[in-house]
Amino acid sequence: MHRSRLFGMLVDTPASSAPAAADFWAAALGGSAHQSVDEPEYTRITGTVDGFAMVVQSVDDQARIHLDIETDDVQAESERLLALGATLVTDNGGHKILRAPGGHLLCVVPVQSPADIFTTTAQSWP
Repeated sequence: MHRSRLFGMLVDTPASSAPAAADFWAAALGGSAHQSVDEPEYTRITGTVDGFAMVVQSVDDQARIHLDIETDDVQAESERLLALGATLVTDNGGHKILRAPGGHLLCVVPVQSPADIFTTTAQSWP
């Protein structure tokens, strides 16, 4: 058995537009933008929805939005989603990038949330 939950939404933005996008989303949602020191490609928008990560991610690709599903077993959750019709795009070892039917990207990542949030909100899967 493993558990998973929707962790957050990432706004993938071309690098040249990322600061403006972070400012926009923070203002639009009534939050604050905080660029990660360790991973400068990520700017977290805080103060929006409790327990849900909103992040602007600087990318060398097209603008799009993708979802992150966090889990205590990346392999098991990936297999569950593949059985539902997703396809594997990239296996990065610690996390996987999948494409859902309809073409939308999603990442399956290890638990990112505080333990109490994950424990109380995650779904259990056989």
